[in-house]
Amino acid sequence: MTTSIYPDIAQAIARLPAWVAVDLGAIRRNMARLHAHAGVPLVAMVKADAYGLGLLPVARALGATFEPDQPAAGALWALGIATLDEARQLRAAQCTARILCVVPLLPSELAEAHALRVRPALHRASDIVAWRAMGGGPWHLSVDTGMSRAGARWDEMITIAAPFAEVITAHPPEGMFTHFHSADVDTAAFAEQAQRFVAVRNALATVLPDKLLTHTDNSAALARHHGSPGALARPGLALYGAGTVAEHALENVVHVRARIVDTREVLAGESVSYRATWTAAATRRIATIPVGYADGYRVAFSNRGEVLIAGRRCAVVGRVTMDMTMIDVTDVPCEVGDVVTLFGNEGDAQLSLDEIARRSGLLSYELLIGLKLRLPRLYFGEA
Repeated sequence: MTTSIYPDIAQAIARLPAWVAVDLGAIRRNMARLHAHAGVPLVAMVKADAYGLGLLPVARALGATFEPDQPAAGALWALGIATLDEARQLRAAQCTARILCVVPLLPSELAEAHALRVRPALHRASDIVAWRAMGGGPWHLSVDTGMSRAGARWDEMITIAAPFAEVITAHPPEGMFTHFHSADVDTAAFAEQAQRFVAVRNALATVLPDKLLTHTDNSAALARHHGSPGALARPGLALYGAGTVAEHALENVVHVRARIVDTREVLAGESVSYRATWTAAATRRIATIPVGYADGYRVAFSNRGEVLIAGRRCAVVGRVTMDMTMIDVTDVPCEVGDVVTLFGNEGDAQLSLDEIARRSGLLSYELLIGLKLRLPRLYFGEA
């Protein structure tokens, strides 16, 4: 997989059989919509190479500072990461924005986190003490309110608050957060986790700083209400065009395209691709595009995916292979070299991430991350 920012994207596209076009302007506009909706600054999640779209180009599009750290202002408060390698890449590019690592670090990683000026998510008393001993710095208290993945258990923080409170008093956190497990589908669980988080804050109220930066809202939680209850919000997937947030329709950021490399007639009774999972009921015209599961276009699209050609939908037929996918173009005039859209917009027509995820039975997250595999990324919409 290669990453390129071309002064003339049309010239680059003319040389490519398949590519991912990333609209950096759409990312910035989505962030502005989310900021307006949340009413608080954002921790923009750029983990996993910005969900497969390119860490550094996306960080710049989000407005990350490549100048001395500034107080919270405007839409972006910090970049959210999952590994120290992501922090290394940002700092090596002279990015001086705040960085929050939301995944627990090993005790052996804390020294490097400190050197990289990363705000760690801490929940073990021993790690908080170690962080303070090495010079400290801002950190965020991670609270497990039901995800059962990471963070201090909410009930233990309430019932055994005294020892933890002693550690926090010596080195108070800058922020405190939790993560919802079902904000997109389960109202009762969402409300229960929110209540548990408030209960923890109340139990530790005497030792937490007055200006504690709480943050609970991920993309799914933001869609549930207007105005985040915390001091920050923590969107990820929504920045990249999946889902809607109340009255704000989000723009497609990712446009996956390929050129037709072959066409042929398939006669009635003949099959297409491995295991003959699709058979022509009558003579059909089939086009082949040079994209398959090695490029992130999953086998799950076999016989149920759709693509766009000249703004018209065409069905994926047969099994998606490692390097090629076949589509039924009988009713759409097209030739070798014509462009096919697998994800994204083509004129007024579109295939959004949400629709594609529903059609394939996959998560939008999986689809985005898979685009890292082989296709070159081209960026437009920003200098």
